[in-house]
Order: sequence, then C-alpha cells, then structure tokens
Amino acid sequence: MSLPRNGFRRSPRGSAPQAGSTRLTRYVTDGRVSIPDPESSVADGLAFARSAPSRMALFLYAAPTPEEIAELASAWDLHPVLVEDLVHAGQRPKLERYGEVMFLVIRSAHYVDEAEEVDFAEFHVLMGPGAVAVLCQDGRWIDGSDGVDLLEPTRHDKALLSDEALLRLGPEAVVYRLIDAIVDGYPPVLQGVAIDKEQIERQVFSGERSVTERIYRLNLEVIEMQQTTTALAEIIDALRAGFRKYGVAEHLQAYLQDVSDHLARANARVAEYRSALSQILEVNATLVAQRQNEDMKKISGWAAIFFAPTLIAAIYGMNFRDMPELDWAYGYPFSLAVMLVFTIALYLIFKWRKWM
Repeated sequence: MSLPRNGFRRSPRGSAPQAGSTRLTRYVTDGRVSIPDPESSVADGLAFARSAPSRMALFLYAAPTPEEIAELASAWDLHPVLVEDLVHAGQRPKLERYGEVMFLVIRSAHYVDEAEEVDFAEFHVLMGPGAVAVLCQDGRWIDGSDGVDLLEPTRHDKALLSDEALLRLGPEAVVYRLIDAIVDGYPPVLQGVAIDKEQIERQVFSGERSVTERIYRLNLEVIEMQQTTTALAEIIDALRAGFRKYGVAEHLQAYLQDVSDHLARANARVAEYRSALSQILEVNATLVAQRQNEDMKKISGWAAIFFAPTLIAAIYGMNFRDMPELDWAYGYPFSLAVMLVFTIALYLIFKWRKWM
C-alpha cells in the first residue's frame, strides 16, 4: 500500500547549516521571526529574549552533540539531573519542572509500510522564560503537513513559526504547536496499521500459515504506539493542570484542548486496534488448532488403515512351523484379499466420517 506521509524524514547526520553544529536559532519579536547572526551563541539568544517581554528565542537541534548540550546547559544553568536526561536518549515521554525550566520528552511516529513498523523519533524540549529549545535525538524533524528536514533552514520555520498571532503568546505557544504537529502525525500511522490489520484478517481466514508472525509483529507496534499516545495524554493533562498556576492565556488553553481532543481520538483508535489484533490472534490460534486437529485425524485414519494389513503380514511373517493355512494353496491370495478388504472398508468409514 502507499500512504501519504505526515511525519518526518531522515536527515543525514552532520550536514548542518553551520560548520560543526546542528543548531538552528530563530529570534521572535512581537510574533515576527528573524534570523540572527550565524555566529551567535545560546547565551546571546537568551540575552535577546530577556531584553524585552515581546521577545523570544528558539533553538532547534538535530542530533545534538555532547558539546552542544554542554553549551545549552551552561547558558540555561540547567540542573545536573536534567543535563543527564538530555544526554541519554531512549526515555519514556514525560514532563518535569526544574525551577523556571520545563522539560518535556515526547515522541513522534511514522509508519514504515515496507517493514510494517512504527518508527518513533524522540524529542527533548526545554522551555524557560522567553526561550524554547527542541532537541531531536536522531536527526529528524516533524511538520504538521509534510515531512520537513530540520537542516533545511528555508523550510523548517513552517513547523513552528508560521502563526504570528500564536507566537505573540510566548514560549508555551511553540511547545503546544510542536505537540500539535506530533499529534497530527498519528492518524497516518493508524491508517497504515488499519490497512495491514485488514490484510491480516484476510490472511487468517484464507488459512495462510505465515500470518501468525505478522500478527505478533504488528501487535507489538500497536502496543508501543499505545504507550506513546497514553504517555502524551498524561503530559497534556499535566500541562492543563498548570494553566492557572503559570498564567497560560485562554487562547492557548483552548488550543491545547483541541490538541487533546485529537489525541483522545487517536488513543481510542490505538486501543481499538490493539483489541482487534488480540481477537485476530485468538481466532488464528483457534483456526490453527482446528487445522492441526484435521491433520491428526488424517494421520490417525491412515495409521488405522495400514494397521490391519500390517498386523496380518506380521503374524504370517513369524514363520512358525504349525500355523493355520500355511499349506493351503489359496492362503497367500486369501491373506492379500483380507488385507485389501480391511483397507478399503476402513478408508470408506473414515471418508464417511470426514476424517479423510
């Protein structure tokens, strides 16, 4: 099948807009985006953001290096535990706060049809006063409409910085827009899962013996997808719980509520597919057991058919001196006839009982 992709593409590691760096920096003033000097540091960006309430700095990293994380940690004065989390990928989605800095781990998803796998990308997000840093752990980026390479500076603004009115609401707007883009990438993944699920159902009822492994593999992908969507729902709930405490604008509250509704629908579909695959697995196991039972019937029937002539031949093969019919001229053809009669009779009986 061929599906429209609404996720991310792989971007080659090391091909950065600035030599030796994977960081892209954007400044925002009253909702308007500008590109700073390529030589500007993270500290310069934070200084810009703190110089006026209407200003904001955005730092985007594709596959950040330890040196870039160290620079970020120094400029933001990050907690050592938080720095350790930034260095080590492969974490469960979560939301944590360290003073004025909020730390998010979120995962986007993309369905690889050829391998029937859900490919996940992990994002670490830092949000502080007037600044947001987004670190992609494997050199990928996500956009709400089509795949966008983080290292294409002429296109990446489309993902987060296209709405001036939203940007005027501060760093929360950027974080919510990122979550929205990731959630928008889930329906194409679920569409791919749905198509493969339908193919598997047809395979199961057509009796294909290789379908069991396919069910297991797709079920594992759906389980991981469910873990991702459930964890993201918990993150959104935590963000909503802090609306009053952190003075989040009502427009942003409504925006995040809309994202939450979309995620709830995706989560419901994931749960539905997991339940459906579990039922398919049970049905397949039942059909396999039935086929094995039919095979055992056939094996048992043929064993019984061959038992009678084998028994007769075995008895007369013992070569004792005094045995009935040894000297009878018609003994040999008679024994063959008895074997044949037993064989045909048993075959007809088993055929009538549908064992053959």
